[in-house]
Amino acid sequence: MKTWLQENKGFFLFIFLLGIFRTAVADWNPIPSGSMRPNLLEGDVVFVNRLAYDIKLPLTDVVLAHLNDPKRGDIVTFTSPADGKRLIKRLIALPGDRVEMRNKQLFINGKRAEYELQTLTTETLSQGNSLPAVRVSEKVAGKQRVIQWLPDLHRATDFAPMVVPADSFLMLGDNRDNSVDSRYIGLVPRNVLIGRAERILVSAAILDDWSLRTDRIGQSLY
Repeated sequence: MKTWLQENKGFFLFIFLLGIFRTAVADWNPIPSGSMRPNLLEGDVVFVNRLAYDIKLPLTDVVLAHLNDPKRGDIVTFTSPADGKRLIKRLIALPGDRVEMRNKQLFINGKRAEYELQTLTTETLSQGNSLPAVRVSEKVAGKQRVIQWLPDLHRATDFAPMVVPADSFLMLGDNRDNSVDSRYIGLVPRNVLIGRAERILVSAAILDDWSLRTDRIGQSLY
């Protein structure tokens, strides 16, 4: 056994250093659900920059140094404050923002987001059912993206006005009626942020035939 360990020490050192790299510098994150549709699809694997915001002690949430402040519109990976699961959502509201959602529409600091219809389509749920989907552009404080509403899902998505406290953020999925986000798990503290998702590394149609979606490979998220 000792001889075997000696002969393979280089391999074990590589695995150890790879683990440190993934927990401190850069990582990849598979997308398991449709909560970020239409911008991220099930089967996408995204590159996550772990140094986008903070330097952390590897394998922990202990912040050693702040590098940059998270920005509105960032797609962020973080540890859920509710159950410890790893999630990926869009950062909507910053510390000090007064935010509310009324009739599916966001209001930040008293100003309603701008909405414009993009397309009508259908959304296939994990149970195999299909629902009408409405895709609209949403512009908030100069940041614009396409989001999705599922009118027939009949889920309560609105929330009353709140002020985001210091070192916390409000996160929402782009698939607004089908996302477990800050409306359910609460605001997200800065110390549980993992990093900023920046690019799609690879993508496969995991809900269909597992074919490679070559048009999505290398696609920037901003």
